[in-house]
Amino acid sequence: MTIERDFFRQVAGQFATGVTVVTTRNQGTLAGLTVNAFCSASLDPPLVLVCVDLTSATLPAIRESGIFAINILTDEQEHLSRCFATSTEERYKHFCHASFQTAATGSPIIEGALAFLDTRVVAEYPGGDHVIFLSEVVAMGTDGRIDFAKEEDKLHATVLEGAESLNGNKPGEEKIPLAYYRGKYRHLASGYLKPSLAK
Repeated sequence: MTIERDFFRQVAGQFATGVTVVTTRNQGTLAGLTVNAFCSASLDPPLVLVCVDLTSATLPAIRESGIFAINILTDEQEHLSRCFATSTEERYKHFCHASFQTAATGSPIIEGALAFLDTRVVAEYPGGDHVIFLSEVVAMGTDGRIDFAKEEDKLHATVLEGAESLNGNKPGEEKIPLAYYRGKYRHLASGYLKPSLAK
């Protein structure tokens, strides 16, 4: 008896996720792919986990460079998610026409993203038809604020604290994340917070 592939996908799709674009730079060439198999793995040290399909054209670039950034998309960036999920000239030659800044590692940070994590790969594991990357966060930012693991990392970055060009998001201005559920993009209701039962 075996697990049916399509039913497995259907069951896993009941878990709503955000949407990210994982980006890297290898020998001056930009690369990126849409990923929702992402999670934080550790607070101390700060580690994240990302799964990349073995057939992805971006996989060799991540392996060779040893760096990548996770760009958490807003609901206004569905077009970027779709572009980085397809095999097109627009993606491979033009980086989906996305404007970007440069992170401490050299990875591109997509302008307008809700948040970003700039990372260096510390381990790679086999995961069936995917590769599992464990990566350490060296810089991160959202709402115009950026933290660096080391002071010298600032020297290599063009994204700076308070820079609206980072994500176009001023402190206190809330943007809505792009969501993915049951195989479709979803847009969350703006400003709705379910009342808490906690006292």
